[in-house]
This record gives sequence, C-alpha cells and structure tokens, in this order.
Amino acid sequence: MRELHTRSADGLDVALLWCVADDLVFVRVEDRRTGDTFSVPVARGQSPLEVFHHPYAYAPAYAALEL
Repeated sequence: MRELHTRSADGLDVALLWCVADDLVFVRVEDRRTGDTFSVPVARGQSPLEVFHHPYAYAPAYAALEL
C-alpha cells in the first residue's frame, strides 16, 4: 500500500492510497470527531484527485452499490 497524498482539516483526515499488488486506487476518509471512516474506490477512467478532493460526493454512489 502506498500513500500518494494526504490532507487534514477540521477533524477530517483524507488519504489517497494505491494498492500496488492489485493496482487499485482508493480514498480513505477518517472523521476524528465521530470516529467514522470509509473508503471510496477510484474507478478506472475516474480522476483520483477529483475523488480525493470531494470524497463525500462519491461516497453515496459507492454506498448504493454495496446494498
């Protein structure tokens, strides 16, 4: 697992991660205020930085796929 980019603000930690073995990229979000965490996979052809900068915009679409 390689960390490509991180940012922290207002109790939120966001990391852009690359799983080298699987060649998968995802964004992990941790809310230190609530203890909630989630990950959003970056689909092929999708901008990793777009998901990194706006993970909550992509989280609902990902959560709906898991139902």
